[in-house]
Amino acid sequence: MGANLARQAVAKGHQVVAHDRDPQALAAASRERIEPASSLADLVAALPSPRCVLLYVPHGPPTERVCRSLCRLLSPGDIVADGGNSHWQDSIRRHDLLGRAGVRFLDVGTSGGVPGARGGACFMVGGDPDAFQALAPLLRDLAVDEEAVFYAGPPGAGHFVKLVHNAIEFGMVQAIAEGVELLMRSGYALDIAALLDSWQHGSVIRGWLVELMAEALRQWDGLERLSSYVEDTGEVKWVLGWALGQDIPTPVTSAAQLALMQYRDQDSASAKAVAILRHAYGGHPVHLASRPAEPKGREARARGER
Repeated sequence: MGANLARQAVAKGHQVVAHDRDPQALAAASRERIEPASSLADLVAALPSPRCVLLYVPHGPPTERVCRSLCRLLSPGDIVADGGNSHWQDSIRRHDLLGRAGVRFLDVGTSGGVPGARGGACFMVGGDPDAFQALAPLLRDLAVDEEAVFYAGPPGAGHFVKLVHNAIEFGMVQAIAEGVELLMRSGYALDIAALLDSWQHGSVIRGWLVELMAEALRQWDGLERLSSYVEDTGEVKWVLGWALGQDIPTPVTSAAQLALMQYRDQDSASAKAVAILRHAYGGHPVHLASRPAEPKGREARARGER
């Protein structure tokens, strides 16, 4: 997502300096008017003050390492915005960590998937209001529209609401996938992708995930050659653990998480449907029996790029 956001920012006239551990990614960036930086120190040196550094790296230790490095490199008044799916309590702690160095920290939940990062995303922001106001013009340029930039509140709020968003997403994806399996086992010779297309015209369940499901079924020529193994990045478990501690019932989200884990050990059409839908919106890996699978067509492969 970070690469596509960088491309969009350049297209909107922003100066973008990018660092990636992959030299090939940096080489590709340099061909798209994105200034490559071989290290975080080079990135910081190339940006004018006050700097704004957006992070799109895996949550956990990678984000922690980058934040601690930036704490040593940046100057008071600079902004670090974590756009990944970090735990909201980690974001509160990182706000305090960078704040002691005078660096402002924002937790920026980002939705829209890989395509949204290129054409217009949705942002949920937590942190100090003055830091949000400083970053808001850039986020509005990268959002699908101005209403897609939401200030959620104090540190941690942006990542918390994004994780609740992901929990809702889990339930919706599971429901769509189970529907696909019901249709496949109906005994009727259905063109399921065409049926999903028809549901986009006035049905109660019309929406982007239904659209992506239809596209994915076409790109993969159905589900037959796919493994039922579904990758799980683990963030929804954080929401479920919090909800359990608050005595908040979450039966749909809990069932979707349990199904995701169960899908690693059985051959199931709904498991395969979940896998290709998660690939379509988030670039999550899809597997054959022994190796990652590729959809047909150049456009389909591009949707899986980060």
